[in-house]
Amino acid sequence: MTGERLLTRVRNRGTVRRYSPRTVDAYVRWIRQYVRFHGMQHPSALGGHQVGEFLTWLARERRIAASTQNQALAALQFLYRDVLEQPLGAIGGFLAAKVPHRLPNVLSRDAVRRVLQQMDGAPLLMASLLYGAGLRLSECCQVRVKDLDLDRKELRVRQGKGGRDRITMVPDALVAPLRAHLRQVRALMARRIAAGGGYVALPGAMDRKAPHASRQWGWCWVFPAAREYREGLSLQRRTHHVHQTVLQRAVAAAARQAGIGQRVGCHTFRHSFATHLLEDGYDIRTVQELLGHRDVSTTMIYTHVLNRGGRGVRSPLDVPKG
Repeated sequence: MTGERLLTRVRNRGTVRRYSPRTVDAYVRWIRQYVRFHGMQHPSALGGHQVGEFLTWLARERRIAASTQNQALAALQFLYRDVLEQPLGAIGGFLAAKVPHRLPNVLSRDAVRRVLQQMDGAPLLMASLLYGAGLRLSECCQVRVKDLDLDRKELRVRQGKGGRDRITMVPDALVAPLRAHLRQVRALMARRIAAGGGYVALPGAMDRKAPHASRQWGWCWVFPAAREYREGLSLQRRTHHVHQTVLQRAVAAAARQAGIGQRVGCHTFRHSFATHLLEDGYDIRTVQELLGHRDVSTTMIYTHVLNRGGRGVRSPLDVPKG
């Protein structure tokens, strides 16, 4: 089996296991590095000892974080267990990367507003959702129209980290701007459909089960990319959601213009969301549910957040000054 054939099998197996595209891409990168580290030998000729050597090299020479080393290990375990069908068993003996003890970077309420004041258009709406609803960057980029209920002021996050769904709030301050934005997006998609495009990628097996849904309004991205692309197999002119780097660059530029001295990234808004809710006296369990953290069960997310998260918790974006 050649290298490219092996990586194709990795991608196919990851798709069958319903891993996210980002996870599959990360696994492919680690497997490619692993093969190069061992002089382009085929992984089937290697084993647990060689995996340990690679992980030790990553920790000692590359000085990667513990979470990054864990991702590399998960990629190689997936390769041997699910693709090569040669489970590694116990590896042991490798140098584990150190787990850093860092506090999350949190902005004051005033600093958040100063950054947001330097933004406009779709990036402003997206950054406001990161802070006002506690979204991750990827979750914000991938919101579809059908998951945004402005009447109930709820946003349903699909396939968040760990493949879990959850519900969070839509701040009162964003309802009117989002309605205006959606009118513009709908007009854009109508123009693209009239020109023969306007398709969007559908999750899972939806392409086969409901192929016409790829042009339905509910499946459209709330934040579509400025340009269409040509899908490889069907040659459809599709619209992707806006790329994460668009918002990352906008946030970095806004923080510089606002004169914020500390490091500000998209995830800083999520940290600030959680901290400010706790400062306002909200129960920590409720905050965990709104954030979709791993230690809260799916059932508790649905029952507890449905009753309090979407309609009872007031977003920090809506708290008046003074």
